[in-house]
Amino acid sequence: MQIKLLAIGKTDHKPIQELISEYTERLGYYIRFDLEIIPDLKNTKSLSESVQKEREGELILKKLQTSDELILLDERGKSFSSLEFSEYLQKKMNSGLRQLVFVIGGPYGFSEAVYARANGKISLSKMTFSHQMIRPFFIEQLYRAFTILRNEPYHHQ
Repeated sequence: MQIKLLAIGKTDHKPIQELISEYTERLGYYIRFDLEIIPDLKNTKSLSESVQKEREGELILKKLQTSDELILLDERGKSFSSLEFSEYLQKKMNSGLRQLVFVIGGPYGFSEAVYARANGKISLSKMTFSHQMIRPFFIEQLYRAFTILRNEPYHHQ
């Protein structure tokens, strides 16, 4: 299985970029992982929230293959402990899934078309984080999940 993380907009804060790079490299020892950035829309000040979500949604949907399982990182999604998340990933790998795609949406969330295509939603927290910060948090949790599955000492229960 391959895991892909799609995110709207580049990360321009150097310490965040460094964390993303560090955990992406670590994760590469366990699974094929790809972080793909969808460029920010241009001239968004003239767009309504709904139009911005629709356009971002179109860009997200273009990145998907029909066989991909799409999971949205959404505040209304299911919450997991790190251990539960590792078990969730193990079930996905056992199912024979080719590619699991997680998506971090834009500032206003996802379009209805993206919600309709999604196979599930996961919430990382009830708190609100910037779209920049969610990236290293999520990639670190992927890494932690694989260390749990391998019974490595990174995670202490």
